[in-house]
Amino acid sequence: MEYTSLHTIQYYDALSQLIEGAGYYLVDLKVVPLKTEKKVTVIISRKPENAEQSAGGIGTQDCVKVTHLIEPELDSFFGPEGYSMEVSSPGMERNIKNAAEFAFFKGQMARVWDRDVSDWVSGTIVDSNETSVTLAVESENRTFSYEGIAKAKLLNS
Repeated sequence: MEYTSLHTIQYYDALSQLIEGAGYYLVDLKVVPLKTEKKVTVIISRKPENAEQSAGGIGTQDCVKVTHLIEPELDSFFGPEGYSMEVSSPGMERNIKNAAEFAFFKGQMARVWDRDVSDWVSGTIVDSNETSVTLAVESENRTFSYEGIAKAKLLNS
């Protein structure tokens, strides 16, 4: 699994600042050029201190709120007619594509495919950095190097 700093993604820092100010994290951002416009895909999650506001996670109203919040910024980047946008939640069992995402999901259940044991290992995300993630597995914390992780997934807890 690779770790790519989210700050290297074009437009991430500008949009992340707006989104975090509203109580969410910008988990993933994709800007794909099409023939006549750009397709912007935004994945958000709730900051832990705001999690109690909605036990069901990210809902339609959250997505609408973030859409209205970032529209003026996207208009300034691409022009009002130069893009289409989709804002959504990470989903209940998100496949983690970039190891940098672990930081957004501390305290949540995840499973990683550990190449060393050729099996899934499940636990609660305790910590993560640029080289590894630590999961609470049963009664101990286990640290997994991203190099040793073939794939990872959030679990519906």
